[in-house]
Amino acid sequence: MDLDEKDHVTSLVKAVAEERDQAAFTVLFDHFAPRLKSWLVKRAMKADEAEELVQDVMTVLWHRAHLYDPARSSLSTWLFRIARNRQIDIQRRAKYRRLEGYEPIYFATEEPGVDTVFEGEERDARVRAALAQIPEEQMQLVRAAFFMGQSHSEIASATGLPLGTVKSRIRLAFERLRRALQDPSD
Repeated sequence: MDLDEKDHVTSLVKAVAEERDQAAFTVLFDHFAPRLKSWLVKRAMKADEAEELVQDVMTVLWHRAHLYDPARSSLSTWLFRIARNRQIDIQRRAKYRRLEGYEPIYFATEEPGVDTVFEGEERDARVRAALAQIPEEQMQLVRAAFFMGQSHSEIASATGLPLGTVKSRIRLAFERLRRALQDPSD
């Protein structure tokens, strides 16, 4: 069957949308599925993944044929756009799932030596002591910015302080912290 006529394609989609016409869907599937798969493979997708994505796209056609608007685009444009968007989604998900072979989690780490543990505890105590020296008005802003993740603008809105005051107090707190943590031998 020739699907080059726009009116014929539109009538097939309408039959799928309104009557769940399996014969109409089969005609559309037989025409578009191989074209979609070929296009996806040319876009560097593995054949089996492309086939699965085509199944997904054609399922969208079956369930959402009523959303197709022939005034806005041809059916092929609509289906290829769906395929492209789904392919982009798959690539994004794969990007975040991919773990590099050099991930530190794969390597056993040595237990830290006593001296390293002691130095860490000593450093933590110095940081706690330095934080205790910061005035409460500055420390509240530091907590909001660095422990609660608020932006300076959000802090200014929440506290009623001018934005410049928020920034100044946070900067002063860090200067105080830096001085308190400086090694006396420096």
